[in-house]
Amino acid sequence: MDRALFHTSSRIAVFATALLFTASPAVAQTYPHKPIRVVLPFPPGGGTDSLARVILPRMGQALGQSLVIDNRPGAGGTLAAEIVARSAPDGYTLFMGSSTGVTAAPSLYKLAYDPIRDFAPITQFATASFILVVHPSLRAATVSELVALAKGKPGTLRYASGGIGSPLHLAAELFKSRAGVDIVHVPYKGGAAAARSVLSGEAHMIFGSVAASLPHVKAGKLRALAVTGLARVPLLPELPTMAESGFAGFNVQAWNSLEAPAGTPRAVIRRLHGEMIKVLRMPDVAAPMSRIGYAPAETTPEQYANIKRTESAMWAKLIKDANIRPE
Repeated sequence: MDRALFHTSSRIAVFATALLFTASPAVAQTYPHKPIRVVLPFPPGGGTDSLARVILPRMGQALGQSLVIDNRPGAGGTLAAEIVARSAPDGYTLFMGSSTGVTAAPSLYKLAYDPIRDFAPITQFATASFILVVHPSLRAATVSELVALAKGKPGTLRYASGGIGSPLHLAAELFKSRAGVDIVHVPYKGGAAAARSVLSGEAHMIFGSVAASLPHVKAGKLRALAVTGLARVPLLPELPTMAESGFAGFNVQAWNSLEAPAGTPRAVIRRLHGEMIKVLRMPDVAAPMSRIGYAPAETTPEQYANIKRTESAMWAKLIKDANIRPE
């Protein structure tokens, strides 16, 4: 090779390497320079939307740009996810995901995107246990008594859910699988309608949200048996977990996450993650989250990516074994 050409090629390689290592800091210094769109898979007024309206304004203040909520419900949350997956990986379009909408969707629907490959995880930022509640007429004060009752009357107990593939449905199916019981699924259009069916006695039980179920538990209209996370919840400290009730490792939670399109610069991911953690530690953010049954989570991008993979595998097996098919 000509010596001059060799030196020229070497200088180009060094320059390219320098660009590689200086690009991220440059991005971090200029990002963000315009408003950021955050796409939500639910309509206004729900739990995810409520969390977004508590957290995102504070993140906007920290970042110096507004975070604009774009509610895009539909197709089990996959519509919103597809919008973000197809967006430019520049940090200006983000996805606020929710547990089963992220991890169960691949096993329920034919997707135009890959929930793992097409997203850059930022953080899982909030978690909430479900609560197993039964109608007071049911002679079961503990989970073990409920299992015994179900085994004594196979195919007669009914559980309500907010629809096929919903978190309430999958939590109950996991319970059925682990307990080896035959209870009948009665799907409704949404969690509110499902909860009303248990209050009326039309259905016998539900894995409901803590926030929605707690007032009825305190009023004696529902009986709480256990929570579904690995730790007890502050709003019901006397209530055992499913693990404490004989189901070791049982851990089903509602959670919310923040993600960006795959290829988003690492510096942008780090900036967003860092600001989210700061916001979650603010007392005026943690308090309203607690009131609706959520706890702040401070997972790293790597930890959240592992949660996605683990839960996706768990739900894939359950959905296949239980032959669950979307409506």
